[in-house]
Amino acid sequence: MQALLKYTAILTIAASCQNSGSTEPVETDTFISVKIKDTVPPVPVLKPYSGLEYQKKEVVAAAPGTKSVLFNANGTQLYAMKLEGMSVYEFAQTSRKVVREFKFTPTRGMGWDYNKSRPIASFQEKPVEACLSHDDQILWVSLHNAEGIVPIWLNDYSKNKTPAGTPAEQKTKPVTVIYPGTAKKDSFRVPLIETGKTPKVISRTADSKFLLVSNWHSRNNSVLEMNKDVYPFGKVISTIPVTAIPRGIVVDDKNNKSYIAVMGGSTIARVDNTTWQTDSILNVWSSPRHVVMDTSGHIFVSYNSMGTIACLEAGTGKTLFTASTHSQPRTIMLSKNHKFIFVTCYTSDYVDVYKINENSFEKVASLPCGGHPVGVDVFENDEVLEAWVCSYSNGAINIYTFKKK
Repeated sequence: MQALLKYTAILTIAASCQNSGSTEPVETDTFISVKIKDTVPPVPVLKPYSGLEYQKKEVVAAAPGTKSVLFNANGTQLYAMKLEGMSVYEFAQTSRKVVREFKFTPTRGMGWDYNKSRPIASFQEKPVEACLSHDDQILWVSLHNAEGIVPIWLNDYSKNKTPAGTPAEQKTKPVTVIYPGTAKKDSFRVPLIETGKTPKVISRTADSKFLLVSNWHSRNNSVLEMNKDVYPFGKVISTIPVTAIPRGIVVDDKNNKSYIAVMGGSTIARVDNTTWQTDSILNVWSSPRHVVMDTSGHIFVSYNSMGTIACLEAGTGKTLFTASTHSQPRTIMLSKNHKFIFVTCYTSDYVDVYKINENSFEKVASLPCGGHPVGVDVFENDEVLEAWVCSYSNGAINIYTFKKK
């Protein structure tokens, strides 16, 4: 999946990248700066800070197979995608407890054995990544083996109801909402919007008009036009082919561009958000996985096979500086002020933290994190920053607290 940039009209969501070179812009290459109204609730402006001091780690139980985590805009709720558990946990940031579980009803399907590179019998409803839109009212979830994504209205369940007159061919998925510690349950069906085979990262434009989905085995990316007032709330309007397996996506609303990390190769595809076509190929290092972006035209990339993160110039793909990480860096996340970057390192069981200087990464901490850390998002207030990291094999969420300085 999936971060607010500067609490303004710019929302960027992480994807993945690698870089071993650069491409120069062609003479006709231009950036058009546009103003787009963001659709997230107002977020308080935080006090400035320039340093982080590690304080403590807490461990919260989720479930094995947790693949990604995502905070809402104001940091009150965290959503954890349980791929193997076929559900989404909603945690309260203050209590660290699960307040709701959105559980899918399993149906048989075909999955993929990533170790042996072959299809396997599995279930369709396996959540991978997610994205929030429309004032955090809708949670979009990619289902690994269902060849599509589903929108879940989080608070007004009546909007999840399939309206009369919906075409019979519209597929839906049953969801049961469980409230831990109570006997209360709710249930409804959500529409399945078919995108491509093995959907992964979801990203949106700041105005909640368009949604992008990377389809791993289809080797393409779907573009959906969203409409919160018309069921099923999204419609595929374009498909963007790429040369190999895609994963990470980041949207640059300021310049009307999107960047797709081609993890199966060594490129980043730059997309024109007015035509939804690739307008440039940035040559980078091998296996770019996740990408995030600041507001100054810098893309940050995790190179999964290289054990490296990099800062790139968005316009050209030029590598500005790099840092070595523990093995297999996966999801990366920027702090709200874009001065720090958090890196989950899967096989090495570490979370690496770096300060972003003008021309370099400066390591702040390397924190042990068992169970193969894979997803991360951050909560901040004026005093502390919390990095919530989910581990795939042991189902733990490790919360690393840093004091701001």
